[in-house]
Amino acid sequence: MILFIGAFAIMIMSAANKWANDASPIRSVDTFEANVESVQLDHGRGIYLVSIENGSSVLIDDGRPHLIGSRTSIERVTRDNGFVFYRFVN
Repeated sequence: MILFIGAFAIMIMSAANKWANDASPIRSVDTFEANVESVQLDHGRGIYLVSIENGSSVLIDDGRPHLIGSRTSIERVTRDNGFVFYRFVN
């Protein structure tokens, strides 16, 4: 029972954090060139491992298909509350 209550509390805190991040306005958007390295498919969506030109790698969740090994442009989005995420350029 305690484990169930703890898991439920963690889910509520995670959802509240996501809602706060979605409500925060975007402060800046930076564009980078990158290579798609690999993908993990999950119910029609892909979690892509993308290598940025400076040598670092990021994970990007996207519903559109992207070819492994291809060059692409991605954006680093920074919100006013400091939350940072990456997305493929539309």
